Amino acid sequence: MQTDIDPRNLIGRKAFDREGTRLGTVDEVYLDDATGVPEWAAIRTGLFSRDAFVPLEPSEVIEGALRVPFDRALIRDAPDFGVGRHLSPEQELQLYHHYGLDLASPPSPTPAHHDFGHVATPEAPRDIP
Repeated sequence: MQTDIDPRNLIGRKAFDREGTRLGTVDEVYLDDATGVPEWAAIRTGLFSRDAFVPLEPSEVIEGALRVPFDRALIRDAPDFGVGRHLSPEQELQLYHHYGLDLASPPSPTPAHHDFGHVATPEAPRDIP
């Protein structure tokens, strides 16, 4: 992902799959608590749909939109953990496995390394490290 983009600016952007099909809108961005690096985005997939978590590392912001390099079906089938709370190390691992990605670093003995915070929606801003 482009690291020069403020994660707060991702919220509200349109998101597309690798074929260019619109997925929805970025609802929240989740940061690694240890590094503050944006790791996951929750994409609202429709008015009455749930949010789908997508990894930000292989994704790109192109022409103001988030391009996620996965198929729409894979994204829709991602584990649903709800939004508005931290992802546990187990949930993060499930997401990495779902997308067929390796962890960026070896597992840490302390859960805080893999405990992900989030940047809330603009209506309820939170501090970003």
